[in-house]
Amino acid sequence: MRTNNEPVHVQELISKKKQSKNLFLKFEKAIPIILFLIASVSVFTTIGIIYTLFSETIEFFKQVSVVEFFTGTVLKPLSQDPKFGVLPLIMGTLTSTVIAMLVAAPIGLMTAIYLSEFASERIRKTFKPLLEILAGIPTIVYGFFAFTFVTPLLKHVIPGLETTNILSPGIVMGIMIIPMIASLSEDAMSSVPNAMREGALALGATKLEVATRVVIPAAFSGIVASFVLAISRAIGETMIVTIASGSSKNFTFDLTQSMQTMTAYIVEVTGGDAPAGSTIYYSLYAVAMTLFVFTLLMNLFARYVARKFKEEY
Repeated sequence: MRTNNEPVHVQELISKKKQSKNLFLKFEKAIPIILFLIASVSVFTTIGIIYTLFSETIEFFKQVSVVEFFTGTVLKPLSQDPKFGVLPLIMGTLTSTVIAMLVAAPIGLMTAIYLSEFASERIRKTFKPLLEILAGIPTIVYGFFAFTFVTPLLKHVIPGLETTNILSPGIVMGIMIIPMIASLSEDAMSSVPNAMREGALALGATKLEVATRVVIPAAFSGIVASFVLAISRAIGETMIVTIASGSSKNFTFDLTQSMQTMTAYIVEVTGGDAPAGSTIYYSLYAVAMTLFVFTLLMNLFARYVARKFKEEY
């Protein structure tokens, strides 16, 4: 060992510096590889999901005709003469989604307009976090809220309403996705330059006219994207419809009747006694694949709209 009185050689210092620098350079070269592997996790996960769904769906279509599956209006997987028409599930999913959007779209958009154009900074900072708390409530709580509160309330207005129906969960799903539309739309409106607002006000426009004729058209791509993402969220909702809409596989337009969605059917099959390798077991993957394609198309449409109508400022 070197004592404190021994001189320090410059060559030793240079050698140690080179060694540490080489070690740092090796680590620096490894960083992109590590980051690439981390970034690839989601890609590989998606590929794994697609492979699982696709491979099991092929097994289902070896036993059931593709035409029967996509055009059949009867779904009776446990009967002696089983039927596997997916249209009742698609009808239930689309019906609940349309009801949800009829509730969420106007309320969410008007909330965004208020927060962006009319609310003071103090109110915005207070109200927006409170609104986003609504998005953090577990969906199973919404499900019991729909079943125990909204449905009995609607029965006073609609006497023929069944205990499990598609109307009640559709309304509650709309309440659930209001924060998504309001928050994303407000962000899109807030990104519009104030110079556009000031120019419209200088020309004599009112604040409402500025909001509807200047801000909303300028933020149109973000607003539409928020709507499409909300639709995807409603299509993929599980617990609310599982609890409040029932398990009746009805192909009907009657909102007072019980209907089943694709997600609720998946929950029913996975929680039942369907043996692995049976037709009903493989139908789970066929329905999941259909749901996956639905949400994928909605997300692709959202990206297309966002790119096509995006405004650069």
